[in-house]
This record gives sequence, structure tokens and C-alpha cells, in this order.
Amino acid sequence: MTDTVATIRRVCLGLPEVSERLSHGTPAWFVRDKKSFAYVWPDGHHQDDFPHLWCAAPPGSAVELIAANPETYFRPPYVGHRGWVGVRLDTGIDETELAEILQDGYLAVAPKTLIARVKGRAPS
Repeated sequence: MTDTVATIRRVCLGLPEVSERLSHGTPAWFVRDKKSFAYVWPDGHHQDDFPHLWCAAPPGSAVELIAANPETYFRPPYVGHRGWVGVRLDTGIDETELAEILQDGYLAVAPKTLIARVKGRAPS
């Protein structure tokens, strides 16, 4: 699990103006130290005894992911109603898919100027 947390950390901190700090007792990532977009629980959280990630998601994305692969994706408590997605980290999700989920979460909460930087174009 340490490798998965290291991957999450590397991907998140590779995005523009992202910081990491503990929030609710677990590593969390924030855009400009304000808006969170990902939390990881390497040992589980509340009644969930499996390692998982909670991540912001574009509108409708969480529902699609959960429907397509309910063994890996779930609706997390507290933030699921806001469109966030839960990701089980013990189901063999690969690094590329995990990176895409994290980048999509970042893009869902980042301001337009940072979104443009990620997408490699000038802000509109």
C-alpha cells in the first residue's frame, strides 16, 4: 500500500499549485491550499476496512464509474452526494487509471487558469 500512496502523492503533487496536509487524520491534497480534491485512507476509514481513495469527480463521472465497475468504485460517505467517487485500492487498479481519476478530480475543483495549465493551453 505504501507504493500506492506514493503514486497518489506523486500524481497529486505533480499538478499545479497542489499542497498536501493531513485532514481528518489522513493525507489530503488541496488546490491553492483551499479546495480539497483527494483523500487517501491506506488502512480504511470508519466501517470500511479496505484501503481507499476519495476523489472529486466531474459531473456524472462517479455514477458512470460505479455502474461500470462496482468492485473498484463506490459512493463515499460525506462527499458522495457532491459527486465524489470512492476508489478501492485493493482491487488491482493500475497506476494509469488512478492518475486519470486524480487528474479528473483536480480539474473538477481547480480554477480555469490552472485547468488551462494542465490542458496545455492559454486561459480563455
